[in-house]
Order: sequence, then C-alpha cells, then structure tokens
Amino acid sequence: MWESLRASYRLARLCLLTVLLGTGLSVSAAPRERLVLAGPTAAVSFPLIHMAETGALADWARTVEFRHWKSPDQLRVLLAKQEVDFSATPVNLPAIMANRGMSVRLLNVSVWGLLWFVSADPDVRTVADLAGKPLLTTFQRDLPALLLERLLDAQGLTGEHAPVIRYARDAQDATALLLTGEARSALLPEPSVSLLLAQNTRRGGAPLHRVQSLEDAWRGAFPDHPDLPQAGIMANAGVAGDRALGEAFTRAYDRSARWCKAEPAACARLVHKHLDFLPVEAIEASIRVTRLESRDAQAVQPDLEALYGLILQHNPEAVGGRLPDAGFYGP
Repeated sequence: MWESLRASYRLARLCLLTVLLGTGLSVSAAPRERLVLAGPTAAVSFPLIHMAETGALADWARTVEFRHWKSPDQLRVLLAKQEVDFSATPVNLPAIMANRGMSVRLLNVSVWGLLWFVSADPDVRTVADLAGKPLLTTFQRDLPALLLERLLDAQGLTGEHAPVIRYARDAQDATALLLTGEARSALLPEPSVSLLLAQNTRRGGAPLHRVQSLEDAWRGAFPDHPDLPQAGIMANAGVAGDRALGEAFTRAYDRSARWCKAEPAACARLVHKHLDFLPVEAIEASIRVTRLESRDAQAVQPDLEALYGLILQHNPEAVGGRLPDAGFYGP
C-alpha cells in the first residue's frame, strides 16, 4: 500500500511540475546558501536594507546580506563577477546588459524622483532661470547626465542659453564647493541634497534652496510621458531565470518600500546601521521628498520604452543600441 501511495505522490509531483513548466514558471529548489542585495547611497536601496534586516527572504536563502556600491562603474564590476544577486540600478544599465546578451531582468521601477536643482541664487526659481549660468553636477556619463541633456534641449536651453556645466568628482566634492560658495547652483541626487541643506544650516552659510526637482521640470517638458522611471531592481544572471524567486523578491521589496514611506523615521534609523556616514535626519528627509513607489517592470513597460526610445535618439549606446526584448521586463 505504501509503495502505491509513494508512486501516486511521485506521479502527482511530476504532473504539477509539467504544468508549471508549461506555463513558463520556474520552480525554486531548496533555499540558497546566500543572496546578496546591493545598492547605492539612495532611497532605492532603503527597502533592500529593510529586507535584509527583517528576514524578508528567509524562505529563499539561509543568509541575506546588503552590500553598498558607490558608483555605477563599481556596480558593473560586481555584476560582471556575479558577486551580487539583486541590485538597485539606474534603469538603463540592465538594458545595456540585456542587449549585450546577458541574462538579466529588470524586476521593478521604484524611484521616480530623486534629482534636485539647488541654488544660492535667489533669482533661480526654475530650470529656465539657469540659462547661461554655471551649473555644478556630479554626473558626466550616467543616466542623470542623459536626463539633464534631454531636459535642457526640451526647454530650449542650448547654445548661448545653455547652463555652463561644471563636473565635480563626487557628491562630497560638490557639497564642499556649494558650502564654500565656489559654486552657486547644482543638480544633485537625494540624499545628498538633504545632507547639503542640513550642513549649510548648521554652518550658518548663505541660504541654499531647492529650486525644482528634475522630475517636475520633466513633466512640463514631456507631457505625453510625464512619469520618469529612474531606478529599480535588477536580477543578475545567477537568479534571473528563477521566476518564483523573482516574484517573491518583488513582493517583499514592495512591502519594504511601502513601510519605508509610511515610517520614514524608523526606516532612517534602520538604514543608518548600514550607511552610518549619513545622519539619520538627512536619511529621513530624503525619504520624505523622494518618490519611492515600487511598480512591476511589466506594468510600467510603456514608460520605460518611452524613456529608452528618447535615449536611443541621442545616445543609443546608453541603452545598448535597441529596446530590450519583452522577456526583459518583470519577475
């Protein structure tokens, strides 16, 4: 009798596996030994830290850890060496990798606004007021630089009307130039802006103010596609084929993102444990002003393709020369 039951059980499992494979779903094996979640100094990473701290993927891996990366170039190295499994990323980087034949997937878009124009010039109230004036930024080759170029073009800020762009080495260098008055206006990401404004207040320096977010300016310049997907989470080659894990990850990330937005003070304290060079107050302020909203990549594919298409017209190499295939989007 027991042999008959075991045979029936094996047959049932085989049938279930056949059904799952027929629907294109993959089945995870036993829990992995380790999953590495990676991200930059930005709100897109904060849910990853919460996931690692709260055991959100405990059913899928014995150890889950967060790893901080400091530049897109460093992330490219980590991904090439397959030292991270899931990473926060600017939305164009996984498109480049996929179009080069790498098995990566963009699971979601979670950050729709993190770039701000700041200025000590009281006459600068919108991006248009920067015409012909110096503008400091830390971005030279990456996605924010591409967005800035397209925004300036759309607003007619070209030629003699274009801001005079100066590049800082990094956010720390840009902050120092603004605090000492060597620069008056800048485009910077969060949480660098919140940290800059807090430091300037403590120092009693000349007033600095948030001029306008790049995303607000973008909505006015591109009304047909007002939402600007900037950063999300990609699955690296080692996990991209595991749809069950990808779906579980996406659900867990969404829960953690909603918690961070609902509990910015608690989230800031948690993040500070991993990014202790950032004051808790600056982390909390950045959460409050950042549009952190996790949405599946499949659901926002039209927004992504609109952005990729715009980049293709001017900088095709920045998305790998073409639109990614349909299988690139989503868990």
